Amino acid sequence: MHAVDPAYLSVLANDNFLPSQGRLFAAFSQPLDEVRYVLVGEGPYPRESSATGVCFMDGAVNELWSAQGLSKPVNRATSLRNFVKMLMVADGLLAPESTGGESVAVVSAQAMSPGSGFIQTLPDLQNNLTDHGFLLLNAALVYRPDVPPVKDAKAWRPLLEVVLEALADRPGLPPPTLVLWGRIAQWLEDLPVVDRFPRLAAEHPYNLSFIQNRTMQDLFGPMHLLRARRTLPK
Repeated sequence: MHAVDPAYLSVLANDNFLPSQGRLFAAFSQPLDEVRYVLVGEGPYPRESSATGVCFMDGAVNELWSAQGLSKPVNRATSLRNFVKMLMVADGLLAPESTGGESVAVVSAQAMSPGSGFIQTLPDLQNNLTDHGFLLLNAALVYRPDVPPVKDAKAWRPLLEVVLEALADRPGLPPPTLVLWGRIAQWLEDLPVVDRFPRLAAEHPYNLSFIQNRTMQDLFGPMHLLRARRTLPK
């Protein structure tokens, strides 16, 4: 990164950015040899409580469900809400043509019933993603309110290129599948190393059309991410 833009890191070190609390590289807690998918979003949430260093995992959200449907914090996080709704459709819990509040409330009531076998919190969902081998990255690892996300994403691209090279060169392991959400994430396709990876792309989940994306439904449906792992058949 310094070789590409010698001024960037020194400016960043003296600026205010998210995520805070030493969580800049939190996504890299996933062991290298366990990565089967690399999910790339655009950048951290623009709120300190929400930006965790792990893409789409909003730190201000705990409970997923409420008596009205999805919990208020999930509904406020548009991208997360649409991701969860897509998972419901992919898992056969919602009909594609019926993803509104009343239909979601029916699923929520089922999820909150004793012994339902559903996960209950966003950390549960993150654990399920991690258990399936997801490395949850953003194209830009930082958010700054006065800097366009595309500028920070450009600065971080050399780091992501090195990460992808390491994943492509793991001895005895195939390259993981890249899952690129949104225009900024899809800019990674310009990197030569990306040609070594199978990859899937979708619009960013803040678009309502993401709920109906068949490619994403086909990818995530077999994973049953809204179910507690212990309740799934082996």
